[in-house]
Amino acid sequence: MAAGWVADLLLGDPRRGHPVALFGRGAAALEWLTYADTRSAGVAHAGALLGALGLSGMAVERMARRSSPVGTAAATATVMFVALGGTSLARTGDRMAELLACGDIDGARHLLPSLCGRDPAVLDIEGLTRAALESIAENTSDAQVAPMLWGAVGGVPAIMVYRGANTLDAMIGHRSPRYVRFGWAAARFDDVANYIAARATAVMVIVCALVVGGSPVGALRAWLRDAARHPSPNAGVVEAAFAGALGVRLGGPTQYAHELEIRPTLGDGRSPEVSDLARAVRLSRAVQVATAIVAVVLSAVGRSGRRVSPPP
Repeated sequence: MAAGWVADLLLGDPRRGHPVALFGRGAAALEWLTYADTRSAGVAHAGALLGALGLSGMAVERMARRSSPVGTAAATATVMFVALGGTSLARTGDRMAELLACGDIDGARHLLPSLCGRDPAVLDIEGLTRAALESIAENTSDAQVAPMLWGAVGGVPAIMVYRGANTLDAMIGHRSPRYVRFGWAAARFDDVANYIAARATAVMVIVCALVVGGSPVGALRAWLRDAARHPSPNAGVVEAAFAGALGVRLGGPTQYAHELEIRPTLGDGRSPEVSDLARAVRLSRAVQVATAIVAVVLSAVGRSGRRVSPPP
């Protein structure tokens, strides 16, 4: 796990041939066969894809264990590297902050789809800043904390199933006319898979807030007071914690390609500025490092306990 995290830290996401992108293309191809405007069709679609990932993960882990401890470590490191996206998230956030600081709105609008699915054409600098900051917060949990925690408790199969679920949610889990029923299962599975990770992320935000001159008390207060008003049971938790830690106010009108959502207010500070986006990226990096250390320790303790247990 540590080796996979370090590889992501040094390299970021592969630009071509990323296995997650290949999974996405396979899921889109399968959708041509399975799509129907019903929840049951969506359950079958998500179940087939995630079941295949789970079986593949178990096969990979079984073969690795039969080879050698080095093979097991290599398999875990490789899958973890593929699943993590925290470094690319932070690099994109830094680039967005640079573009906004220079007043390059066109460049920032072009970059925004790399962070979230909002319509960049209708956003000014303030809107782009808020959209990017909210995406940095949510994806700190989705792209870094959750894969590390699932790896600690479930190994290769859990990492693969989680990453597949998160990808499916991004593809079909939104409430567009086409996916409001077909994508229901993918969205609900992703909610369950991220439930603990989102709250672990909020705890890490509280712990790491002082690294960026933020407020741990503000993060806790905003989480407890505001998160439940958000339509997502997980995104609201991490966005509220980030807002409180940074002393800014998130939420408000949020334009997607398929609809306009009026999000609740998270935090009670001022509207976020470009400098706050840069601070959010630094806070995200700190949370990523802290979570990686905790997850590796948890995994090591768990494996040590299994080694000393008497054989069956």
